[in-house]
Amino acid sequence: MRLFLASYRFGAHRDRFLSLTDGPGRIAVIANAADSWPAAARASAVTSEFTLLRSAGFLPVEVDLRELEPSTCGEVLEAFPAVWVRGGNTFVLRRRMASSGADEALVRLLERDALVYGGYSAGACVMGPTLRGVEYADPPEEVRPTTGEDVLWDGLGVIEEILVPHWESDALDPDGAAGAMAASCRAAGRTVRTLTDDQVYVTDGDITEVV
Repeated sequence: MRLFLASYRFGAHRDRFLSLTDGPGRIAVIANAADSWPAAARASAVTSEFTLLRSAGFLPVEVDLRELEPSTCGEVLEAFPAVWVRGGNTFVLRRRMASSGADEALVRLLERDALVYGGYSAGACVMGPTLRGVEYADPPEEVRPTTGEDVLWDGLGVIEEILVPHWESDALDPDGAAGAMAASCRAAGRTVRTLTDDQVYVTDGDITEVV
């Protein structure tokens, strides 16, 4: 299994992502965490990710989970050696993953080491066992107006820890949501990993570390 879970984009470790992917190539960009944003803002977010990934040598292709179904999602994702899941609203992303079948497909592909999963902020938070506590950072009430479906509180369960991004980040967390999220999770007895905007949680085979 290969995971690159960051607080913000590549953090300070772009080369580490490149090493996990064996060099740049085609990469699926999942931007559904931004689905509750105005259309122009969402489009700008996709463009921004494309610019980031192209600067590292990748060939990004958006895979919009709104267009996929559980019967075909796995086949679509398996065509890429890597996926890149950007930030936004974790609850909206989780709902889109469930409705499209991307949650189960990604877990299967990761277990087979068939792709590399790169994600930051919401794209990292969704990989834990639960989304309880994330409500301090992301509004779950955006899910129903955006998707027409109910909020899901379980994560994908790929990792055991709950990742708390934007730790001590004045730029991306001026209101201290990360601290409130971490405190809530710890009070519930959960294992928490805080990530500054430079740090990344990396799994490469049997080795997991925060760099």
